[in-house]
Amino acid sequence: MASVGIVIVSHSSKIAEGTVELARQMAPTTTLVAAGGTDAGGIGTSFDAVSAALGTAGRGGGGVVVLCDLGSAVLTSETAVEFLDDAERERVLVVDAPVVEGAVAAAVAAETGGTLAQVADAARSATGVADPHADERELRGGDAVERSAVLVNATGLHARPAAELVTHASRFQADVTVNGVDAKSLLRIMGLGLGVGSTVSLMATGPDAQQAVDDLVELVESGFGEAGQA
Repeated sequence: MASVGIVIVSHSSKIAEGTVELARQMAPTTTLVAAGGTDAGGIGTSFDAVSAALGTAGRGGGGVVVLCDLGSAVLTSETAVEFLDDAERERVLVVDAPVVEGAVAAAVAAETGGTLAQVADAARSATGVADPHADERELRGGDAVERSAVLVNATGLHARPAAELVTHASRFQADVTVNGVDAKSLLRIMGLGLGVGSTVSLMATGPDAQQAVDDLVELVESGFGEAGQA
């Protein structure tokens, strides 16, 4: 199956590498490539480094999403894309999104088998948390399945458990919400800020809704496999 790769272009090699390191915690099998700094190791961007990163990230066959930190990083990336052949160029998207949040959201989307467009959309969605009731209103018709569970892991719904919840929810066709927000959106789940002892209210409609809710309740009640449960 073709997979989408992600390239992080920053003026700082440390920022690019750190962003990749963070995103990889959520997406261990996704190809994430850092292209930061100049060829001499200074602050700036490198056409050669970005070109090499595009080649590495594109090996999965699903295309490449590129995230940039500042304007000239975008320019360098777009120039590198222009030097690709026509077929390769069509499979690369330079996305306007916050680098860290966008990388994490895109990585989760790629890890769960998202298409190039879906991974790009996930990155763009990282600008903030939308109306917390919008997702609930937009659920597909049909009987809703509802259950709740209490967070027992000591750190609550922080980045890794949130990513695991989103990964599980994305496996189902059903529309699923957690406390009123889309269970398949990492940034919205993390935006809930739920700590240990908080109630996680799950609701799903559509195909496999019951299975989705049961799976997610089991995941929450297991503490996401983390030690040090409360």
